[in-house]
Amino acid sequence: MGSLRRGVILATILPGAAMAEVCDKVRPLWGGPAPATLWDEFIGLAGTPVSLVLILASALAFRFRSQWGGLAVVVGWTLWVSMVAFYGGHDSIRQQAISEGCIGSPALFIGAVAAICIAMIIYTTPRQDRMS
Repeated sequence: MGSLRRGVILATILPGAAMAEVCDKVRPLWGGPAPATLWDEFIGLAGTPVSLVLILASALAFRFRSQWGGLAVVVGWTLWVSMVAFYGGHDSIRQQAISEGCIGSPALFIGAVAAICIAMIIYTTPRQDRMS
């Protein structure tokens, strides 16, 4: 009986249940003891509705080689990545989720978005005719 009582007391003292509750709220489909990787965070961020709309807009700007469309999409990506990078930097819930491992680093997502924006700027820049 004593070991059961110590187990109950230990379970209430340790922050595991509270942390698991944070991950249930922040990432309800996160499934496990392994921390979220760069790839997991990339898939999670790329699958958001904002990212999907921006991917579609990027494809259209590439397809029609639109300078103004490319500019609008680059601004959209910039705003979205800024929100991802700076949202909740001091928020205790986000910090608990990071320490629990259900939120990973957004570095791969930010790098992929930077590559998309650079490619879009280069591709939609008007070509200058060479004088012969």
